Amino acid sequence: MEDIVTVENLVKNYISGAETLRILRGVSFSLKNAASLAITGQSGSGKSTLLNILGGLDTSDSGSVVVAGAEITGLSEKKLSAYRSRQVGFIFQFHYLLKDFTALENVMLPAYMFGMKKKAAFERARTLLSDVRLDDRIGHYPSQLSGGERQRVAVARSLVNDPAIILADEPTGNLDPDNSAMVAEMLYETSRKRGKTLIVVTHDEKVAGSAQYRYTLEAGALQ
Repeated sequence: MEDIVTVENLVKNYISGAETLRILRGVSFSLKNAASLAITGQSGSGKSTLLNILGGLDTSDSGSVVVAGAEITGLSEKKLSAYRSRQVGFIFQFHYLLKDFTALENVMLPAYMFGMKKKAAFERARTLLSDVRLDDRIGHYPSQLSGGERQRVAVARSLVNDPAIILADEPTGNLDPDNSAMVAEMLYETSRKRGKTLIVVTHDEKVAGSAQYRYTLEAGALQ
């Protein structure tokens, strides 16, 4: 089985006045299709920066990132936008659901905007919400959902465009322990069911412990 993600010698620095902050120092790793990886580390260690580079939201100073056979390093913003829409599903610490749209509408919207027929987008969204056990909440608005339910909607939304990889940045960071466990279970379970490669950045040891592979990002390098 070929690698779905290959990262080689990734370097990222930030310039702050006369000081150079070395965030990533030659990070390299690879993942097979449908594998799961958790990355832990102290705040400010560069975990989110690494995830943002993988998702095409930030750029590296050097090194390469190949996802689903295509190198994204150095792509134009237009091509990066297409990459983010086609190949990446994002889940953040905050759900970023549209308050005036139902759970079903929030999930179907990215697919509809990407060109899927409205009926097909609704059906796909309905199936994904069923996968995260929200069949009875599809007509509810975000204000009518619990924090855990909102994040489960976000999990479903991340899968609606059938991406190659799912990138989750502290997906349980705002949740109590019970909801955190539920969201993590849904995230791993749904990713496995759909055959998606999952990369999770987290401080939660229980969330990290469910991944097949695990690294700690320390001093700009994976340990």
